[in-house]
Amino acid sequence: MWPFDTWGENPMLPLFAAARRTAANIPGPGEQGTYTAEDFAEDYPEFYTLTDGTYTPMIPAAMLERFIESANAAVIPARWGNDWRLAVGLYTAHLVALRLQTYSDGSTPGAAAANSANVGTVKTATLGDTSIGYDNTATNAGTEKWGAWNLTKYGSQLATMARMLGIAGTYVI
Repeated sequence: MWPFDTWGENPMLPLFAAARRTAANIPGPGEQGTYTAEDFAEDYPEFYTLTDGTYTPMIPAAMLERFIESANAAVIPARWGNDWRLAVGLYTAHLVALRLQTYSDGSTPGAAAANSANVGTVKTATLGDTSIGYDNTATNAGTEKWGAWNLTKYGSQLATMARMLGIAGTYVI
C-alpha cells in the first residue's frame, strides 16, 4: 500500500504527473517551439511560389500557420536538441505535402476523391489490360507503426529520426 500523507494524497503523484508529461510528450511551461512561417519558407522553398519577388505559400497562410502551431507543440526543442529545427520543419513539410496531395480545384467530386486516395510504391505493372500493384514494405521497414507519417518522404524522415533519438511518441499532441 502506498504511504499517504495526512491529507490522504499519494506523495508519488507529482512524480507520476511529471513522468506522464514526458512520456506523452506534453510540453511543460516554456517548452513549446518557436518555428515560424519565415523559417519554413527558408527551409522548404519548394512549398512556395515566387511571383514578382514575393514568396507565397502553396496552401492558405492560415492553414500553414496551424500546421506550424501543431509542429511547435509536438516537437519539443529540449528533447530534440540540435535536430529540433530539422524535425519541426519535417513535421510541417509532411502536413503541407499531405494537404497538397489531396488538393482539388473542386471541379468534380470524382477529382476531389481521386486526389485523396492513398497510393503505395509500384510493385508490379502490366501493360495489357492495365494492372498495377503497390507495396510499401521496403520503404516503411522500421516505421510501420507510424501510420500516416509514412505517406510522405518528410514524414518518413521524421519517423526515422525520432526512432534514432528514442522518442517515438513525439508526434503525439
